[in-house]
Amino acid sequence: MSDNLFAVVRTVADLRRQVAAWRKAGDRVAMVPTMGALHEGHLSLVNLARGKADRVVASVFVNPTQFAPHEDFDAYPRDEARDSALLAEVGCDLLYAPTVGEMYAPGFSTTVTVAGVSEPLDGQARPTHFAGVATVVTKLLLQCGPDVAVFGEKDYQQLQVIKRLIADLDIPVEVVGAPTARAPDGLALSSRNAYLTPAEREAAPALARALNRAAERLRAGDPVEAVEAEGRAALEAAGFSRIDYFEARGAADLARQGPGPITGDTRLLAAALMGKTRLIDNLAV
Repeated sequence: MSDNLFAVVRTVADLRRQVAAWRKAGDRVAMVPTMGALHEGHLSLVNLARGKADRVVASVFVNPTQFAPHEDFDAYPRDEARDSALLAEVGCDLLYAPTVGEMYAPGFSTTVTVAGVSEPLDGQARPTHFAGVATVVTKLLLQCGPDVAVFGEKDYQQLQVIKRLIADLDIPVEVVGAPTARAPDGLALSSRNAYLTPAEREAAPALARALNRAAERLRAGDPVEAVEAEGRAALEAAGFSRIDYFEARGAADLARQGPGPITGDTRLLAAALMGKTRLIDNLAV
């Protein structure tokens, strides 16, 4: 691990200065972009990054451009002091915590959009979301210039969007997808889980159970449309108030599967509202 103390930087210049010093020393650098409110899932990404590089930078930036006006930007949990302490404990070298003004200077007018993989699923449910994600991730990678960037598979569609933009823009970074971290009852770890009431938290693991049941049926050769319908019905029965999607998609291009049995590598993806909390999850078939 690092012979330097854990540090926090807030400007692009300071970030690049530290990364340049590491590179001069021959170190390999990994980056873990986050929006803070860190949990064990985020820390598992840092641990994975430590195994792939000599130095690890984690960013904490609640990105306003990926939230629609009616979404939870203002309410999104923020606790930089706690995040810093957790990152230091797991051996992260540097926290990059820019302000909105540092990330989007006055007059900022560029947006990165990715066609294809960004369009279905969350692309329909949250139409401006992936342009915000693609833009901020492009900026973070150019600001830091890491050798490796680690993202969680819980945001599976986001991961495919990022892989596509990196390939298309020839950004010299290796992208690593990390398995979804889960609570013992199967619920995917998420900063937004903090919004759930105790009763909602008890009901929420039905999302993971429905995905596991659907995966079993698809592996057995059952038709996609029947499996998807059963999954949506299971979520409704569990108390989810709105189901944005419960679908089988091609693992790489997110193309629709069915109407019969699946063909090729497939990913099940779901998003649904439990109370006021929008939960997403996915599973490899």
